[in-house]
Amino acid sequence: MTAYLLILLSALLLASGVTPIVRLAAHRFGFMDRPNARKQHVVATPLLGGLAIYVACILALVLLGDRFYVNQVAGVAIGATLCSFMGLWDDRRGLSPWVKLAGQFLAAGILVLTGLRISFLPWEWLNIAATLIWVVLITNAMNLLDNMDGLSGGIACIAAVFFLLFAAMSKQYFVGALAAAVVGACLGFLFYNFNPASIFMGDTGSLFLGFTLAALAIKLRFPTNSAFVSWMVPPLVLAVPIFDTSLVIISRLRRRLNPLTTPGKDHLSHRLARLTGSPREAVLICYLFAGVAGIIATFVTQASIPEGYGAGVAVVVAALFGIWRLERPPFRTV
Repeated sequence: MTAYLLILLSALLLASGVTPIVRLAAHRFGFMDRPNARKQHVVATPLLGGLAIYVACILALVLLGDRFYVNQVAGVAIGATLCSFMGLWDDRRGLSPWVKLAGQFLAAGILVLTGLRISFLPWEWLNIAATLIWVVLITNAMNLLDNMDGLSGGIACIAAVFFLLFAAMSKQYFVGALAAAVVGACLGFLFYNFNPASIFMGDTGSLFLGFTLAALAIKLRFPTNSAFVSWMVPPLVLAVPIFDTSLVIISRLRRRLNPLTTPGKDHLSHRLARLTGSPREAVLICYLFAGVAGIIATFVTQASIPEGYGAGVAVVVAALFGIWRLERPPFRTV
């Protein structure tokens, strides 16, 4: 635990120290998010915060991580770097959604080539396909979730806390070290990003965090329980971004819009903000949902098959009800 704490604190200090520097750089080089009708902010805001998260995570692992895990760290680091720098280009110049999608599949393929893949399915080709789909899904889900001050960074921090907890319980150093770095980097960045934010992470940060969390979920193992039950733990920990993406896709398809290319204020956070009248309260409610989902995931790590699937079915039913309710007044997006 001491090693994890040192990595977490170093990432926190690095992120809190680097963020003001990249904020100045964003002003200097034009990495600014301009306000428009579909966005919450009303003044141009720097976008380079994700670069601070990236630098903090990588440096903390390089300086304090165990060299024994260098091959696996390299696979995750290369894929995460590709996603982050693709996001950096998108923040500055803009990228086609299809180019971003292709880059995400390439990054996921790097994980597969370095041996980091889903392994509980009966056929190898199915494990590879599931790995690619999972990584791209979570990477995009975290990217879509980055729509309100402090939301994506806070949800990533909560998810990483639970991954760190599970890794510490089963002595999985690689997962714990990377999760600790994500927790620290997100906390350091949230000093500047929580409402009212003075800097955004942009695609540079959201793509990096999404890819890294997806990789952590794949690497995490639960030796005290069957994979037939424990496979549900990562989706539960990441329930908020998965739910938000599902809600947006269903809502946009209902309105006959392209879910991949149509922006809008139809996310979970936007609907909660309209209900509460406060974006900050909406974000805190999302944090609460993420914490509850993580607690359920913690229960599933030790649950029997009937208990685990009972909990999983209950969460799915609650999510379906939530989507149905949010697609009705006063939440519904016309």
